[in-house]
Amino acid sequence: MEEFRKQYKEKHPNNKSVAIVGKASGDKWKSLSEAEKAPYVAKTEKRKKEYEKNMEAYNKKLAQGSNVSEDDESDKSKSEVNDEEEEEEGSEEEEDDD
Repeated sequence: MEEFRKQYKEKHPNNKSVAIVGKASGDKWKSLSEAEKAPYVAKTEKRKKEYEKNMEAYNKKLAQGSNVSEDDESDKSKSEVNDEEEEEEGSEEEEDDD
C-alpha cells in the first residue's frame, strides 16, 4: 500500500479520497500474479514477526508489573507526539501575530 499510494498520488495529485485510493490499490493487488506479490508477502511476514516479538516483550513487561514508560514508546509514536506539539506551538505563534 505504501508504494502504491505514492505512485497513485503522483498520477492523481488532485484526488483526496482515501476510499478511491483503497479501492484502486485493492484492484491492483488482485491483478498481480503470485510471483509479483511474493516480495510484498515476504515483507509483511517479516514485519509481522517483528511486531509479535515487540508485543511479547511489551506484554512481558506488563506482566512483571512495571509501568511502560515513555522510553518504551516506538519512535513513530514519539515523532507523532512531537509533530502535534510543534503544530500547536505554531498555531499559538500565529495568534500572537494578530
